[in-house]
Amino acid sequence: MRFDIITIFPKIFNSYFSESIIKRAQEKGKVKIKIWNLRDFTKEKHKKVDDRPFGGGAGMVLMAEPILDAVQKIKLEKNTKVVILSAKGKQFNQKMAYDWSKKYKNFIFVTGRYEGIDERVAKILKAEEISIGPYIITDGDVAVMAIVSALTRLVPDVINWSSLEEESFLRKNISKEAKTGRLEYPHYTRPEVLKYKGANYCVPKVLLSGHHIKIKNWREKNSKKIFK
Repeated sequence: MRFDIITIFPKIFNSYFSESIIKRAQEKGKVKIKIWNLRDFTKEKHKKVDDRPFGGGAGMVLMAEPILDAVQKIKLEKNTKVVILSAKGKQFNQKMAYDWSKKYKNFIFVTGRYEGIDERVAKILKAEEISIGPYIITDGDVAVMAIVSALTRLVPDVINWSSLEEESFLRKNISKEAKTGRLEYPHYTRPEVLKYKGANYCVPKVLLSGHHIKIKNWREKNSKKIFK
């Protein structure tokens, strides 16, 4: 899977993409990530990529031409998904991640800043506007990191499962979980009794029983439904 990310702050991604699972996915050749500096595609001598909005109003808007030139440089392939990160976009969720991971092998992300991106970019590129939640953050860069993380972990053999049996079970149920929204159950580890400020917090007894069917049933019952 390939991710091309267009941004005006390329160094933001260095630390996150150089650690943990995403780093290993790149080293194994499962994922390729390329960061593009939008300022490299402006014809303005001061590397300006934004301007005042027509009709007035506060803030600045990212101009269309540098973005379009950057995407043209990347070269769109048939199975490429172009995504613009926008506060007014459709909310990203696990079902979307699963569907995208099956349908596309190449992604181009355009990270928004300031008041947003010239509306004509989405129209010309037939891009989908996406947000990561019902709130506004300072940029689209953090949102891209979250989406890349969600997609990377769905690439086959990126995550090392503890056994082939468990791997088969989990992969078989990714589709089911994506459709129902039932993704996760509570997790516990040592110690069995956590003492904190005079109170004892215990691991549910069923998880200590060694009874696999009861544990499985408990996990299914307590899995969280995080989206409709």
